[in-house]
Amino acid sequence: MIVTETFAGIDVGTTTTKAVIVDARQNVLGSFIRRSGTDLAAAATAVFEEAMAQAEVTQDRIQAIVATGYGRRNVHFATEFRTEISCHGRGCFHYFPEAITVVDIGGQDNKIIKLDAKGKRIGFKMNRKCAAGTGAFLEEMAHRLEIPIEELSSLAQEASETTQLGSYCTVFTATEVLDRIRAGEGRENIIRGLFDSVVKRILEMDTLIGRVIMTGGVVAFNAIVAEILSARAGTKAEIAPHPQEMGAFGAALSGQEIYVRQPRAVLRRR
Repeated sequence: MIVTETFAGIDVGTTTTKAVIVDARQNVLGSFIRRSGTDLAAAATAVFEEAMAQAEVTQDRIQAIVATGYGRRNVHFATEFRTEISCHGRGCFHYFPEAITVVDIGGQDNKIIKLDAKGKRIGFKMNRKCAAGTGAFLEEMAHRLEIPIEELSSLAQEASETTQLGSYCTVFTATEVLDRIRAGEGRENIIRGLFDSVVKRILEMDTLIGRVIMTGGVVAFNAIVAEILSARAGTKAEIAPHPQEMGAFGAALSGQEIYVRQPRAVLRRR
């Protein structure tokens, strides 16, 4: 394979670390995801090496490496750093070049990013410090229910109704779930109620305008979240292509833009 200019994005999140490599035409050549663990630098290096292997390129053939996410400063080989807000917005606008609202459900936080028709950010909201309504929330609830997290979505689809869960705190919600189980509530209904709780937290953050695009690992594996959000918001919520890697993808695109503007400056920093 003949590869000319390539660009990499590394997204170091609280739960997973992602790497994406694109070519000059913004095609994805390679990508990889793994758990972040406690050594963020090692996680970043590992996903980068795996993505390079898929793309069949070596680091010296990559013009810019942009790091984003919670642990971006741990990517010591990065040539630039960008916030996950800008990278998720940039990645989504690539696929949906119009006024959009990006809803990102991450491991420990949720974000609502609003872009105008030119891709400029015009609004941004992040959830409270509590992890309720995030990926960590769903992982904890799956653990309490003794159900593999990858089975939650299919079980929720089998629900006859939605169990209403009112607590805003992960700990209190766990207690509420146990109370519902003791009362004989079906687990399918409870699980659908958990996904409904995630959506309610999103809608409490901000109003959704324009085309609604969802990203993050939660929607990558649980399309039911988009279904519930569409019903509750009264507007169709779409899941972006490769939603879990969207931040890394947007970072790679940012790297290309930086290189086009100032290639010598990028090379000097390496």
